[in-house]
Amino acid sequence: MSTLNRWVKVVIATLYSFRKDGVQAMAYRSRIYFADRQKSEIWDRWQRGESMSSIGRSFDRNSSSIHPLIARAGGFRPAERKRSRFALTLPEREEIPRGLGVGASLRQISCGLRRAPSTISREVHRNGGSGKYRAARSEGSAWDRALRSKLCKLACNQELCRTLHPATPPMVARTDCGLPEEAVPQR
Repeated sequence: MSTLNRWVKVVIATLYSFRKDGVQAMAYRSRIYFADRQKSEIWDRWQRGESMSSIGRSFDRNSSSIHPLIARAGGFRPAERKRSRFALTLPEREEIPRGLGVGASLRQISCGLRRAPSTISREVHRNGGSGKYRAARSEGSAWDRALRSKLCKLACNQELCRTLHPATPPMVARTDCGLPEEAVPQR
């Protein structure tokens, strides 16, 4: 194993120590994932006023595994995610590969779904093109893309940032949106 891989594992995994046969040793703790049902129970207990320690004990975990879940939402239960009424549904997405399979054009598929042709075209091209489009994978990708919070456009697109600010050296300290501090308007 290379030195770089060892350091990556040390950085990514949380280490804890234990004694075995009188020798101090280090071991990796496994990452804790909670199912949706468990997250719901954590939030119910938190809203009833239980401490993170008591919640953690009920799941046989430390409070340090409960804290990130609660802190990520600022202590408030996040609203249940729901699909926009304008977004394609899974049954609509399943019709797209069927239409592509029989050789229908995107315009014909859009007429059958009573959607704009541009909606179907963007959906297909965003998810692998007409040869690789899969409904279930596209549905999952759509849910992932809808997650908030998102980085601003300049933070995600370095080429755009260089276009807007060509004289800015790449190592200059930047704000969270990718602009040099002097270019960010003061409020």
